Amino acid sequence: MKTMLKRFSKKDFTATNILIIITVLMYIIQINISQGGLFLGLNLYFLVYDFWWQPLSTMFAHGGIAHLGMNMFVLWQFGNLIERFRGAKELVALYFITGIVTSLLSFLYIFYLDPQVNLVGASGAICALLGYVAYFDKTQRNGIITWVLLISVAPLLIGLPIAWYAHFIGFGIGFLYAIIRR
Repeated sequence: MKTMLKRFSKKDFTATNILIIITVLMYIIQINISQGGLFLGLNLYFLVYDFWWQPLSTMFAHGGIAHLGMNMFVLWQFGNLIERFRGAKELVALYFITGIVTSLLSFLYIFYLDPQVNLVGASGAICALLGYVAYFDKTQRNGIITWVLLISVAPLLIGLPIAWYAHFIGFGIGFLYAIIRR
């Protein structure tokens, strides 16, 4: 155990890696409690039963290990990029502020247009990171927009239940956050 701990250095404890660790731990909790996805996801229980934590907890709940893995890979890529160039505090503020705002705006979609939905995943917050990077990196902007469109529309075409609206909302919120923070 001591040898294993020696392999970790201070540089391994980045804000990005800590967000990933928290998300993985929350997923483990989610799958080990009864109705964990409904309890931690974002759904009408937010209003009906005063589940006030859902706009935050939905960012850490996921629909399966593949969903979790894909989101954490993109978080690792773009979180590290933002953290390197703008700092850990900026990344953490960006992730939580835009993630919660995206959750609340996505809830409006759920409430008014699709009340049967249980929203889970970090995709909205991660798309906010993509919007943030797209604002600052104009050379990558078209590619990032294409990617967000692809990950939002392609799964729908093959029948996967995906929260495409959370992706678009998150991207827009991240872009707007970048304009405010520039």
